[in-house]
Amino acid sequence: MKAIAKTIAAATLLISGSAVAGVVAPGDVQFVEAAVPVSLTGVAGDPAKGREWFANRKLGNCLACHANDDLEEEQFHGEIGPYLEGIGDTYTEAELRAIVINSKEVFGDATIMPAFYKTDGLNRVAKKFAGKTILSAEQVEDIVAYLATLKE
Repeated sequence: MKAIAKTIAAATLLISGSAVAGVVAPGDVQFVEAAVPVSLTGVAGDPAKGREWFANRKLGNCLACHANDDLEEEQFHGEIGPYLEGIGDTYTEAELRAIVINSKEVFGDATIMPAFYKTDGLNRVAKKFAGKTILSAEQVEDIVAYLATLKE
């Protein structure tokens, strides 16, 4: 019985390891003319999960800077970043992905939007966050899928 359990555990590890192997690492992201055309996970994101991540004040805190009519039930929308109604009509998914991954690659160094999927070349990072991204590859893809639904 223990041998079967070990075999199942090893197979599960192998399967989950191969799924993770398909994720593009932050340092391997390829920007092409202000866009990232390739999914970080190899699959499309889930817009419903992306909506949850977007509204999560303890994750990326998107609402701290951006107003979003789709989340009108949430309080305290920011006014620093662009209003997001119609953002899915303005940018392609590849462009939205680039903006979420590292907006400085799209808008230049003057933007105050943080890089959500980058680990190197950052300033003033607390030691406990060094080497970590704000969002996972899956969360980036989910948020991109959600933003693509925001059409006028």
